[in-house]
Amino acid sequence: MTSDTTVRRQTLFWLAATALVLLAGIGLRYPWPADEPRFAQIAREMVEGGQWLFPTRGGEYYPDKPPVFLWFSALFYGLLGNLKLSFLLPSALASIGTLWLVHDLGRRLWNAQTALFAVLVLAFTPQFLLQGKAAQMDALVTFWITLGCYGLLRHFLTGPHWRWYFLSWVAMGLGIMTKGVGFLPLLMLLPLALWVKRPVDGAAPVWSWRLLLGLPVMLAVIALWLGPMLWQVHSVGTDTMVAYRNDLLFRQTGERFVNAWHHVKPWHYFFTQAIPTVWFPLPLLMLVFWRPLAGLLREDPKLRVLLAWVGLVLLFFSLSSGKREVYIFPALPLLSLVVAVLWGQVRERALAWKIGTVLQWLLMALAVLLAGLGLALLLAPHRLPARLQDYSELLGAVAWPLIGLGLAWLALLLWLRRADLFVRLAASSLAVWLFVSLLVWPLVDPYRTPQRLMQQVEQRLPASAELGLLFFKEQFLLFAERPLTHFSYLAPLAEQEKNAWIWMREAPGRHLLVPTDAELSCFDVSRAVSLGEAHRREWVLLGPDTLASACGSPRKAQRFVYRPVTRGVLP
Repeated sequence: MTSDTTVRRQTLFWLAATALVLLAGIGLRYPWPADEPRFAQIAREMVEGGQWLFPTRGGEYYPDKPPVFLWFSALFYGLLGNLKLSFLLPSALASIGTLWLVHDLGRRLWNAQTALFAVLVLAFTPQFLLQGKAAQMDALVTFWITLGCYGLLRHFLTGPHWRWYFLSWVAMGLGIMTKGVGFLPLLMLLPLALWVKRPVDGAAPVWSWRLLLGLPVMLAVIALWLGPMLWQVHSVGTDTMVAYRNDLLFRQTGERFVNAWHHVKPWHYFFTQAIPTVWFPLPLLMLVFWRPLAGLLREDPKLRVLLAWVGLVLLFFSLSSGKREVYIFPALPLLSLVVAVLWGQVRERALAWKIGTVLQWLLMALAVLLAGLGLALLLAPHRLPARLQDYSELLGAVAWPLIGLGLAWLALLLWLRRADLFVRLAASSLAVWLFVSLLVWPLVDPYRTPQRLMQQVEQRLPASAELGLLFFKEQFLLFAERPLTHFSYLAPLAEQEKNAWIWMREAPGRHLLVPTDAELSCFDVSRAVSLGEAHRREWVLLGPDTLASACGSPRKAQRFVYRPVTRGVLP
């Protein structure tokens, strides 16, 4: 039997190891599409322009999301002065915070061993490190939601703790200001009301009229941002500000949930496609050990509260026609506690050993496959599919690292073959992510950014030339070394083209950056100057000689100019 002291030391080790992997690779790559360049550029414009209430990308208001994640990104950029160092920090630090909250809940509600297993679950479940190492909003909103649940659980299960209760409402307010769904901890009040009357016999009541004060606390937090924003819209009242307010508060929230216009999936998508992959092997373990899980749920109301909340979150997101894997990420931290409690009960059973053996062989097969793939890239690059031939230089560079990873992973699995299954899974996950962060990211980075393309632009154009952009993408702004004009990200391509045609006719020396697959009617693309490939598209420069003699009038004249304070993303 392992002592509590040993378990606590092991837990601290895995906490530190996971935190290290979350931070590994920062500074070794630039923001990558699809979302990272957008958020990084918005943070950059906040710092450069000082406009924090109304986020902009390329000078155009960005109404898709509330500002808290963008504020954190801008804060770190302002402190460090380099996007390459700053843009991953909000997600990494938020994930470390989530990891600590889950560990602390496991320790307080159950025991040190449950805390250890919960940390290991997060370390090996694919979605946790995937989101923690991406510059998206989901890791931060998951931290706020987990903190909200933490505060409620501390109050209702170990309390009364009114400070934690009210802090949970503060976290919900910040979560709403991060991605709208920060209110999800409220769903926990339903199972708490059903199964928890007071923490222990004789404890002070946790249900009282003071609970009603939580809502005003949350609204007050939101008002710190919403009040000044609405006041400025009312005071200035421009059409663009009014459109920003309406889009952010109505179209991107209620309308998007009720009548989603993209990522449309069937109602069962999360259960049949998302969960089996991004949460593997958790659903497998819960299905195989459903009888022990059912017994634990009968005996332990704490476990019922957590699993019921996870179910309510999944049900909530399943009601919307728009579905993505990241939507259910906030449910993972508390589900990890459920699986941790379950594993503590069944890990010594024969069936658990059989599952461990199967997964061990699966991991070893993956390790051998990686090494074999690296060997194939090294010895037979000519056998690559035609669509990969353009990346032969990159694939040749990663060949030896892949061989090294495969062999090292295989050795690690053999060394840990007698360790607990969760330890083997966590060690495998952390080792692979450490390898990817430190070795693969720097090699892939030039192929995931338009840096070379924008350098070609600078070589082709004189210093006095002006540059415009169709098919607006934020990553081009990150690497722009001169002012860049675009014609609204939100406008249809035909409208952008008409506005671009007018812009080019207004002054000599103006050029337009466009992809070759754009079907243009106002320009003679045959006279374009080729620049090369970026983001799986060929790009060309259109000069004044490519202008057609006539072009229709746009419904609305729109143009936005971004003037970089720094050269590209460099400080």
